[in-house]
Amino acid sequence: MNEVREIVVLVLILIGALLCLTAAIGLLRFRDVPMRLHAATKPQVLGLLLICVAIALALESWGVAAFLVPVMLIQLATAPLSAHMVGRQAYRNGTIDERSLVVDDLADDRRTPPAAGG
Repeated sequence: MNEVREIVVLVLILIGALLCLTAAIGLLRFRDVPMRLHAATKPQVLGLLLICVAIALALESWGVAAFLVPVMLIQLATAPLSAHMVGRQAYRNGTIDERSLVVDDLADDRRTPPAAGG
């Protein structure tokens, strides 16, 4: 049974490391902000989660698992929020190619002046 657990741990670490590698390659190869943000958040977060699960399985300690749960939760909470903020700022700066957007939900926000008073 111990050998099966070690194989599962190795597979999880390998898949997590490959996902993190693809995220790094995507950051280097993709050309615009939305594509880079997609590469920076989705595979990176999943890769980290798989590696954390592998660590918890390998060490078989509740203390380690209790430490890794907040790490995973913080990663799940902060990665989408920071990507959203970077993407929105890139849109406001005009660094996003608007021709590549299928739906532009923020078009009214940029062209409409703020309401006076309040």
